[in-house]
Amino acid sequence: MQGPVSGLKSLPADTRPREKLLQRGPSALSDAELLALLLRTGIKGKHVLALAQELLDGFGGVAGLLHTSAEALQHTKGLGPAKRAELVAVLELARRALTQEMSQQPVFDNPQAVRQYLQLQLGARPHEVFAVLYLNSQNRWLGWEELFRGTLTQTSVYPREVVLRALHHQAAAVVLAHNHPSGVAEPSRADEALTQTLKSALALVDVRVLDHFIVTRERAASMAEMGLV
Repeated sequence: MQGPVSGLKSLPADTRPREKLLQRGPSALSDAELLALLLRTGIKGKHVLALAQELLDGFGGVAGLLHTSAEALQHTKGLGPAKRAELVAVLELARRALTQEMSQQPVFDNPQAVRQYLQLQLGARPHEVFAVLYLNSQNRWLGWEELFRGTLTQTSVYPREVVLRALHHQAAAVVLAHNHPSGVAEPSRADEALTQTLKSALALVDVRVLDHFIVTRERAASMAEMGLV
């Protein structure tokens, strides 16, 4: 049973995050206050603001929390199914907002949005995932697919399958991406070899490989910027 003073209503009226937001705007709230609005109540012995700050500290701030998986949240004390669902919904809304933003203009007109999207999709995964972003001839968004899972030295990334999916989407170009759960955003020799193999295979059907990103929680490193694509 939760303690009677764990929620936002226990705060003085002029310091409650909801009232503060409505009166002064969202920028006036701290990260913990914004998160507390979603959580609404704490747990026995821990006020909701303390719970919010603990979550931020545990996951590396707002950016880290946004990149966190539903599985990781499941093991956090004080987050029941309803609160986890709300946080996951916010994460999905962030993904969809970035998808919409990228679909309305050529992808590389806003490279930061691409990086943020890739980190939201892949940064928190505990295992390696290989994915492809499909683009048209104007480099506008056509689709996104996760094609393979597992350490890339153990689970093959089949060039034939990547080519078939690119043709299915009628893509003129692709952006490749996979994550490094180790947190090291540097391409390995295997990553370089895979990129060149896929580049050659896709060139046979006139599909360009524009970039290959190595994704971690902290960053999305561009192999094109390193001169490796």
